[in-house]
Amino acid sequence: QVQLVESGGGLVQPGGSLRLSCAASGSTSSIAAMAWYRQAPGKQREMVAVMTNGDYTNYLDSVKGRFIISRDYAKNTVSLEMSSLKLEDTAVYYCNALVGTPLSGVDYWGQGTQVTVSS
Repeated sequence: QVQLVESGGGLVQPGGSLRLSCAASGSTSSIAAMAWYRQAPGKQREMVAVMTNGDYTNYLDSVKGRFIISRDYAKNTVSLEMSSLKLEDTAVYYCNALVGTPLSGVDYWGQGTQVTVSS
């Protein structure tokens, strides 16, 4: 079992920056990758950024060049540095941890943190 707790959401103006953090606890040695997802009202949840244990990263096309994912393996945390925020970045952001492999692993989720981009 892995428990995830996010922090850092809030209200920001367009063009602004925000940093999200997520702390993992429990069976953290079993985590293979950590990611950030988001879900806007009326839309499906989508992956924003992922970082594997080998530091491979992948980003949603619309956030490339604006968002940066990072992990602190000693502290079992994952962060998402968001800059040049746009109105369409407004969503609930969820921290995700994958235990196992993408085909046969188990996903764990945080409770979500609201990010609102508005003038």
